[in-house]
Amino acid sequence: MFPGQLYKTESGRLFHAGAIAIIFVGLPARGKTHVSRSLSRYLKWLGVQTNVFSVGNYRRQIIGVEVTNDFFSPMNKDTADLRLKIANACLDDMIRWFAAGGQVGILDGSNTTEERRRDLVERFKSVDVNYMFIESICDNPVIIDSNIRSVKVSSPDYVGWKDTDAVQDFKRRIENHVPFYTTIEDKSLSWVKLINVGEKIIVNNVHGFLQSKVVYYLMNLHISPRKIYFAKNGVSLNEQSYRADAPLSPAGHKYAENLKNFVLKLRENQGLLSPAATTAEAPRPLTVWTSARKRSFQTAAHFLDHAEIIVRQRSVLGERNPGVCDQMTPQEIEKKYPDECLRAKNDPYRHRFPRAESYYDLANRLEKVILELEREKNDVLIIAHESVIKCLYGYLFGLSERSIPSLEIPEGVLLELVPRAYATEETRHVIPDTLVGINWQQQTANLLSLAGKVPASPMFMDHYLPDDKRKGRPGSNTTFSTPSSSPALSSTAVSDMSPGIQHRGDLADDLGHGPEGNFRL
Repeated sequence: MFPGQLYKTESGRLFHAGAIAIIFVGLPARGKTHVSRSLSRYLKWLGVQTNVFSVGNYRRQIIGVEVTNDFFSPMNKDTADLRLKIANACLDDMIRWFAAGGQVGILDGSNTTEERRRDLVERFKSVDVNYMFIESICDNPVIIDSNIRSVKVSSPDYVGWKDTDAVQDFKRRIENHVPFYTTIEDKSLSWVKLINVGEKIIVNNVHGFLQSKVVYYLMNLHISPRKIYFAKNGVSLNEQSYRADAPLSPAGHKYAENLKNFVLKLRENQGLLSPAATTAEAPRPLTVWTSARKRSFQTAAHFLDHAEIIVRQRSVLGERNPGVCDQMTPQEIEKKYPDECLRAKNDPYRHRFPRAESYYDLANRLEKVILELEREKNDVLIIAHESVIKCLYGYLFGLSERSIPSLEIPEGVLLELVPRAYATEETRHVIPDTLVGINWQQQTANLLSLAGKVPASPMFMDHYLPDDKRKGRPGSNTTFSTPSSSPALSSTAVSDMSPGIQHRGDLADDLGHGPEGNFRL
């Protein structure tokens, strides 16, 4: 079973769709490899048995990577038989895979001639496999050049090459194909045309639920370079209770400020060192996504004092609901629900305690976020609970459902992911504590004023406001109370942020409360 799989069948095929061959068409460096692998990842997440058959991989296995660019030229009659042999070896394996029960096979190749496409249609029809062409057309030289540099230079064909030499060699490979390339015009065929990888999409003669899911995914997909960051939310005042929805603790606010400072410094350093800094390409903005849970939102709220950063709430990014296990320790759960605990150990991904959510429930809830994440062209920082990060991380790396519950997302670490055509690259950064020794004090109204910039329902925003501010919610004129030598910090007075907490005096003593509703850490 796969993370988002709704049900099982005897044949292993879903949605009454039968077997489908998705055939890519287009010149090199048009994003076919990136799109094919991204589509495969999404379909596998849904539980569809999917496999990518790359003609390029077969060529590397059969003859290696030491080939000149004229090997690929249709004008080269000396290599024509070998090229056909390689393409047919890939196709034969794909047919055998369908016969063994596979559902969606993706043929990643150029397939630029009408003759080759007719042969493929006849071959798939002969074994009762439906087909759909996806033609990637790109006339934007910026996109083509970016794809060559970011994808092809890092491909197995150019290991050990200088970047400039690899780029020039690949451009000559493209030029060899151009005179022989014909776009799909036959309207009796089933096809989708991607123009400039998502700028425009044309759909012709596509039928069926699963085929429609493929088209919908393609409408949300792009291959522009971007980064995805994951960070856990800060520690709240009540980590044991889901229903309490407790605000951040002072340590949580300190972590949030450290996270903000580190992310901004990291992006500044990467901007100075990246190739984009020396080109006309504009730096990508950063968007912060967070849930409607207080500890997640308040962690993200520290970014609100930077006008160039967009902070958005996504209610579906909320953590798993623990149900009857709320506020219980693992030992208490084991004692009260021994049978449920046994079932949870046998199937940690799909088991749910009474009135609770499983990882499976969470994964299906997150499908909306997954599609939005594919569509987002800004860099994205997702601040959420560990369970949410596990599911999204599992999607980006194509992990099985068995792997997701046991993933470890370390405390105080920023995950930096870069989706590529051949793999998703990951870097883990330890978030340094830059606030050591700083006597940092902040007033609640400051953060509340910033919080008003985030799209949210009025009912939701009332949770963040003191009793005397709930009706009008005017903007606050209160200024930060911090030492002049320290950076601006975003902190919160716990008693004001959580109106439900009545023991204000005791809490103030525990937190080292200062005058005028500030706390000291």
